[in-house]
Amino acid sequence: MVLRWKSLAAVLFFSLSMGAWCSSAFAQAPVRVVIVGLEHGHVAGFLQAFPKQHDVELVGIVDADAALREKYERQFHVDHGLFYSRLDDAIAARHPQALLVYTPVGEHRRVIEAAAAHGLDVMVEKPLAISFEDALAIRNAAREHHIQVLVNYETTWYASNRALYEMAEQGRLGVIRKAVIHDGHQGPQEIGVQPEFLKWLKDPAENGAGALYDFGCYGADLMTWLMHGEAPLSVTAVAHTDKPEEYAPVDDDATIILQYPHAQAVLMPSWDWTFARKDMELYGTKGYAIAVNPVEVRTRFSEQAPEHTENAAPLAPPEDSSLHYLAAVLRGQLQPRGDLTSLDTNMVVMEILAGARESARTGRTVVLHPLPQ
Repeated sequence: MVLRWKSLAAVLFFSLSMGAWCSSAFAQAPVRVVIVGLEHGHVAGFLQAFPKQHDVELVGIVDADAALREKYERQFHVDHGLFYSRLDDAIAARHPQALLVYTPVGEHRRVIEAAAAHGLDVMVEKPLAISFEDALAIRNAAREHHIQVLVNYETTWYASNRALYEMAEQGRLGVIRKAVIHDGHQGPQEIGVQPEFLKWLKDPAENGAGALYDFGCYGADLMTWLMHGEAPLSVTAVAHTDKPEEYAPVDDDATIILQYPHAQAVLMPSWDWTFARKDMELYGTKGYAIAVNPVEVRTRFSEQAPEHTENAAPLAPPEDSSLHYLAAVLRGQLQPRGDLTSLDTNMVVMEILAGARESARTGRTVVLHPLPQ
């Protein structure tokens, strides 16, 4: 790997930025959050990360299932007094500033509307909602009650994706003509997700679809960000079930084509990949760039020159992790407009997903219309 001087400078800048951020963060009280729901397996990652940071204080956990509460209390050695069966009880007792939502996607609207009634900001796991109608209701609640609604994607915190975005912004790739984005793994059952997680992933009434929603949202989010919030003109999708013995109610593989005025994106969400992957390829009139994994980037700018590979510069706080980001937004240090987690970006994501689901159902291309304001 070749690491150029500008990369070394970026690393130095990151170190200085991290030091300044940490000093600032330590000077402020942590943001008080309550977890709502334990059915989403990503909650385990938060509970593992929580003790290692100082931006967020976990003050409560809500789930109606006593067995799930006991499971997570035992597994992560969480104080028994933090657990509640009802959201209103947790809010009254713990006075959180925000909710972290780990329910099935089909429950997002209900939880966000409840949070809005209490004036609480929310971060949900991707995607925003189960349908475009639910997304509109969420946006209405956020506007009426002046709350932030944020959507957390793992790929938001990939330095490689940020590097590709900056190359596109700087014009180094020329005019972007095509993007190809692969997301997924061998399948939730194959990789051994928690039983409560698997149950709703296989339920279209709770997940929205199968792999098409579960992993199609990543590519839709990244492409909307790259296109500065512009929605595609049309969506064409196919979805099918290669493993009906495991996933009969939903799709386990899909391909989504997004047509823009001067570019095309091909999203490939799947529960049928040989190995887990989340990678993105951008092809422009001057060159191409590929985000191979969270840090590694491959580029090529000449037909006569070989590919070049290097690691992207680390992300600078507070945009390096979901908890840093959440704290910065709630403290008014960062405005989430047009970025990967923002509500406006994710309204377009939901329009794309709804269009893809309809296209796969009917076998026809779906023309998108401007979002209602």
